[in-house]
Amino acid sequence: PGGYSYSRFCELYRSFEKTLSVTMRQTYAAGERLFVDYAGDGVPVVIDRLTGEVRMAQIFVAVLGASSLTFARASWTQTLPDWIDAHVGALEAIGGVPQLIVPDNAKTAIIKACFYDPQVNRTYADMAIHYGTALLPARPRKPRDKAKVESAVLIVERWLLGRLRRRTFYSLSEVNAAIGEMLKDLNDERLLRRLGATRRQMFEQIDRPALKPLPIEPYEYSEWRLRRVGVDYHVEIDAHYYSVPYRFARVEVDARLTVRGVEIYHKGERIAVHLRMSGNRKHTTIAEHMPSSHRRYAGWTIERIREDARKIGPATSALCEQILEARPHPEQGYRACLGVVRLAGSYGIERVEAAAERAIEIGAKTYGSVKSILDNKLDRKPAPKRAADTAPILHQNIRGPRYYH
Repeated sequence: PGGYSYSRFCELYRSFEKTLSVTMRQTYAAGERLFVDYAGDGVPVVIDRLTGEVRMAQIFVAVLGASSLTFARASWTQTLPDWIDAHVGALEAIGGVPQLIVPDNAKTAIIKACFYDPQVNRTYADMAIHYGTALLPARPRKPRDKAKVESAVLIVERWLLGRLRRRTFYSLSEVNAAIGEMLKDLNDERLLRRLGATRRQMFEQIDRPALKPLPIEPYEYSEWRLRRVGVDYHVEIDAHYYSVPYRFARVEVDARLTVRGVEIYHKGERIAVHLRMSGNRKHTTIAEHMPSSHRRYAGWTIERIREDARKIGPATSALCEQILEARPHPEQGYRACLGVVRLAGSYGIERVEAAAERAIEIGAKTYGSVKSILDNKLDRKPAPKRAADTAPILHQNIRGPRYYH
């Protein structure tokens, strides 16, 4: 009572339809677009059999625009590492690279959504460059831009996830194994109603010939960090220090981190490459990054100093050994010996050897003493002889020290 009859309702609805804007049918060229998104619902996974604790696995979905070939993979999160890993898996699964990848405007992928100039996450853009493809985010609040993937997500949620939820899984690998079996059925067995062919058949006929080949190596996940080079021309990354050419001291650089390596860039130019080390507060330094004066100093080791002292002569070698033994800390002796050895460059080997011999005779075990001997040309004079030790004089008229106490 008071409502519309069915016929009247249909009549009013047809009138309403005439006021709606027209819809453009989306068609996609072969091998042109891969649409990607996450399904709204996940799959429960039992992560502790004793307590029955459950964690939801997230489902990534990718679908090719022309053939509708569908890929899905489970991951624990929708964060950037899992997002990138899922893309790598999708491209490996289809065996090629499309011209465009069309993501949603999720913050994982898009830093700032904009129709004209969207700002893409740098790691995501790095991945696209590696595969030779481009990223074209869907327009904000324009669901028809990603209708293909929305339809694929709907199919995955209703047909695939519905069946998965009736099963019990104890690991992510079990979930992905089950998804792989169901995708074979979806792509290889089920016919597309209007085409009378399977997704796999359409893929082989349309998309595969148009896809670009995969690169030799899959993309290795990386992170980018902004850093400032220290005055010692090293960059701190995760509690370890990596060198860059010394001329870049105090400037800002971009560091690209992978599991195995560290690459450092300045204004787009790569200036240093290192193996990634653990955070042990130590330094990794490449000699070519050091100024020449630092390289010369760094090249001196205690063994090299000893060897160079032996080349000057036995007295110089003996003096250096005495200096090393007399110092409380090895670094102190190291520097003093280095100074003695370097005197040969200014005064000549013969004079330094003579000065070392005189220094030993008079008990002078410092760099300053040896240099003073050379400056005063005492190396050319015989060392003064020490007075021989004599026995104390004993006499009844000589009072000993006890007398005064």
